[in-house]
Amino acid sequence: QVQVVASGGGWVQAGASLRLSCAASGHTFSSSAMGWFRQATGKEREFVIAISGSGGSTYYADSVKGRFTISRDNAKNTVDLQMKSLKPEDTAMYYCAASSFYLPSRRQSEYEYWGQGTQVTVSS
Repeated sequence: QVQVVASGGGWVQAGASLRLSCAASGHTFSSSAMGWFRQATGKEREFVIAISGSGGSTYYADSVKGRFTISRDNAKNTVDLQMKSLKPEDTAMYYCAASSFYLPSRRQSEYEYWGQGTQVTVSS
């Protein structure tokens, strides 16, 4: 059984940094792209950032370029999302997901396994 568990959310002020972590188990981690998505209250879930199975390729939403980075440790089956210069509009529930494919994608349909979400709140 595949499990995806996200952690690290919290409340911060605008301009601060925060790191989210995701641990996955039950599948061949290095063969699976990993992605982060977010959903703000009253809005649809949207793509944030993703990384390929090897970690050699990343894909960012325009809204987070230059501020967010993603990395993975295939030895530990973990993926981290480092967020800097946070803005109030980054406030959302953040979800980690494991893809059925090796390459990163913004398409939610390609992500087969989803974590429970971790809340990030950025105050102005």
